[in-house]
Amino acid sequence: MQPGWAIGLMTGTVLDGHIDIAMIRTDGETIAEFGPWTLAPYPAELRALLIETLRAAGKWAFDGPDPAIFAEAEQALTLAQSEAVAAFLEREGIRPADIAAVGFHGQTVLHRAPAPGRPGQTRQLGDGAAMARHLGIPVVNRFRDDDMAAGGQGAPLSAVYHAALLRRIEADGDTAVLNLGGVANITWCGDDGTPVAFDTGPANAPINDWVVRHGLGDMDRDGLIAASGTVDEARLSELLTHPYLSAPYPKSLDRNDFRHTMADGLAAADGAATLTAFSAAAVGRALDLLPRRPSRLIVCGGGRRNPELMRAIGKRAGVRAVPAEEVGWRGDAIEAECFAFLAMRSLRALPISFPLTTGVARPLPGGRLHPIRSAA
Repeated sequence: MQPGWAIGLMTGTVLDGHIDIAMIRTDGETIAEFGPWTLAPYPAELRALLIETLRAAGKWAFDGPDPAIFAEAEQALTLAQSEAVAAFLEREGIRPADIAAVGFHGQTVLHRAPAPGRPGQTRQLGDGAAMARHLGIPVVNRFRDDDMAAGGQGAPLSAVYHAALLRRIEADGDTAVLNLGGVANITWCGDDGTPVAFDTGPANAPINDWVVRHGLGDMDRDGLIAASGTVDEARLSELLTHPYLSAPYPKSLDRNDFRHTMADGLAAADGAATLTAFSAAAVGRALDLLPRRPSRLIVCGGGRRNPELMRAIGKRAGVRAVPAEEVGWRGDAIEAECFAFLAMRSLRALPISFPLTTGVARPLPGGRLHPIRSAA
């Protein structure tokens, strides 16, 4: 198959108010070319709706019918992302006919990993068929469904794309990729190129939620709040005994598995400092689980722009953490690029999840294709 242009979309659980849009030219195995990308702002009312939807999802907890707000949020976010892609294409002078597929991740509202005697469940909102109709471009979504139906964790799915990025810069097992979104995940590849990936623990979500709770903004910009506080080392030591951190991979998290309430009772700055230190130290515990402990992490996702978090990773994880841009990657675009890559793999029925990434028994394809429907 000749490489084709694909668009990937991502909105993370951190709810930073943006739709990540990125184009790459790929055959789903290698990256032939990077295209344009942008961070398109969500309408403020949609972000507020999604925050309410996440709250409803937490109360729902996969018990009973979908909350009514799911349908409202799905329609609104599908329209917003469709319009953002259309505006992106028009601005870049690109015809819809030149795009092979759009990889539409949708908005994760709840994720529950499998446990003994209980299958995993995940819920992403997003109407792929409606987006395909709106754009006149084939859309692939529901990337996690087949994996979880086969007993997998459903996450992380970024490993196969991270592996392609690592091959592109000829990195060896001394380098791994760390994504700092609402939750953090890591990808490491052995000498044979087989990816190992799992969620390390929390990243930005509890820090941001803590800052919001204290009326200090929507996130700890530049880590200034944490930098002004003092880590409660006794609290941190207690948090690091959580069984998830020492559990073997494959493993995955929901953003609510580690909450900002971990810092309850601390002053605002000290709580931010302690939560930041915990996210960083959890990365160190994850590195200890890998077949080979890397000495360098290439960091993508919004957390790489938090200098205090990056410093804490270096200190508490005992590793050199460098932003994605240092190796020529686009740190804000990588997650969206990933879903463009996965969409092309889906078109070719190539696997997107693996035994050492999500825990499926064998490499497994995934995604649902919504083709362009001709008028009746």
